[in-house]
Amino acid sequence: MEVLERIIAGIRNGDASAVAALTREALANGAPPEDVLGKGFLPGMDIVGKLFKKNEIFIPEVLIAAQAMKAGMSLIRPLLAGSGVRPAGKVVIGTVKGDLHDIGKNIVIMMLEGAGFEVVDLGYDVPRERFMEAVVKEAADILGMSALLTTTMASMKDVIQGLEAAGMRTNVKVMIGGAPVTQSYADEIKADGYAPDAASAADLARALVGP
Repeated sequence: MEVLERIIAGIRNGDASAVAALTREALANGAPPEDVLGKGFLPGMDIVGKLFKKNEIFIPEVLIAAQAMKAGMSLIRPLLAGSGVRPAGKVVIGTVKGDLHDIGKNIVIMMLEGAGFEVVDLGYDVPRERFMEAVVKEAADILGMSALLTTTMASMKDVIQGLEAAGMRTNVKVMIGGAPVTQSYADEIKADGYAPDAASAADLARALVGP
C-alpha cells in the first residue's frame, strides 16, 4: 500500500505531523493496525537504525525519527491492544545503581520500541532489588542494563548474581551496554549479550527472543 511507503519515508525524515496524518489515512482506508505497525513503522525505524549504525545519521536524527513514529503509534496502540496483537517481547531496562546517566538508555528504548518491543523503563540509579522485582512483575523476556561509569559496571554483575541466587536466571535474557562496557565484560559476568549502540541493541533483542 502506497500510504505505508509514505509512512516509512515520514519516519525516516522525522516528520511527525506527516506520519500522524498518514496513519489516520491508512486506517480510514481500511488498513489493519498491525499492517501499519509491521509494514510502516517497523520498516521505517529499521532504516533509521541501519543508517545510524553506518554513521550516516546521528543521535538527533534518531530522536526525531522516534518521535515521528510515536506520533503514529499513539493512534494505533489502542487498536493493537483491542485486536490482540502481541509485541515482539517485553524488555525491562534501566541504568544501574550509582549511575545517573540515561540519555543513551533512552535512545535504546526508542530503538527497541521501534523494533516492536514493549519497554518498561526503570530510569537511572536502579538498585539490584528493583531490577529483580520488575523482571518478575512484568514477566520480562529481556532485562537491559546500562552503565556509563566504569565504577558502576560491577552493579551489572551484582544483578545477574542476584537473579541466579533467586533461581530466576533461566527465565530472562540479560543484555548490557554503555560506554565502558565490552563484549569481554559481558562474557565475564555471564550476560546473554552486549550491544555497542542503540541500533545494535534492537538487533540483539530480536536475536535473544528468537523468531
